[in-house]
Amino acid sequence: MIKQNLHTHSLYCDGKDSFEEMIQTAIEKEFTILGFSSHGYTPDETLGIDEETIIKYQKELKGLKNKYKDQISIYTGIEQDMLYRVKHPDSFDYIIGSKHYVNGTGYENGVDCSKEITKKIVQSQFSNDFLLYAKNYYEDIIQMADWDEVDIIGHFDLIMKYNEDQSFLSFSNGKYINMACDALDCLLSKGKIIEVNTGAMARGYRSQAYPEVHLLEYIASKNGKIILNSDCHNRKDLDAGYDSTLASLEKIGFKEMMVLTDCGFKAVDIKQFKRG
Repeated sequence: MIKQNLHTHSLYCDGKDSFEEMIQTAIEKEFTILGFSSHGYTPDETLGIDEETIIKYQKELKGLKNKYKDQISIYTGIEQDMLYRVKHPDSFDYIIGSKHYVNGTGYENGVDCSKEITKKIVQSQFSNDFLLYAKNYYEDIIQMADWDEVDIIGHFDLIMKYNEDQSFLSFSNGKYINMACDALDCLLSKGKIIEVNTGAMARGYRSQAYPEVHLLEYIASKNGKIILNSDCHNRKDLDAGYDSTLASLEKIGFKEMMVLTDCGFKAVDIKQFKRG
């Protein structure tokens, strides 16, 4: 059985645990594959790691990969924000591409900081029109379709993090779904893997994973490639939401998920993935 998580954060950025603590917990939870994806550098230096620290990050992971090679497969990735593409993408096993900001950097422009910040962004920068905000977000996301270094699209509909009560917009709003699906069409046409991300479930913001079910159904209808990650910032949440999300993905109709191997990504029957 396969149990994998490629979206994890450690003490190198905004995670709570060291590499080794997370690896040991992953082994206890019977993971077979674990990848680390620190936030890469952005002009907002509070979020990611700089180029000098990346070298240290990669060196430490290389040692741990060898140390634990008989117990778990360890991979070195990075979560690249759209504001700053990594300089040496070939030095990573994989890259997650994400958008964390609109119209600049800093907490006041963060799309996933708080419900209050989201309200301020929509009111002050998008004339209190959430659809305009979504249009800006997805038009940027589309750019990553042509970024060869990006393997995985992280938390595709992150702007809906604080919309569990649908107070910003209905998840079934036709205009919203159309613009999100247009972005998905571009990404899927270039072979990008869409991340099914349980991070907001672990932190109590959403009852379901990113992307929301309407978008997951669309991805399934297009035979799009997906991967399950927990966007882990605390080792106790390494497999948060995995049981229910795997069940939902099978119900929607997904037959395969992507797995990272020493030879790159490959599609594997979804029934081979271990729950819990």
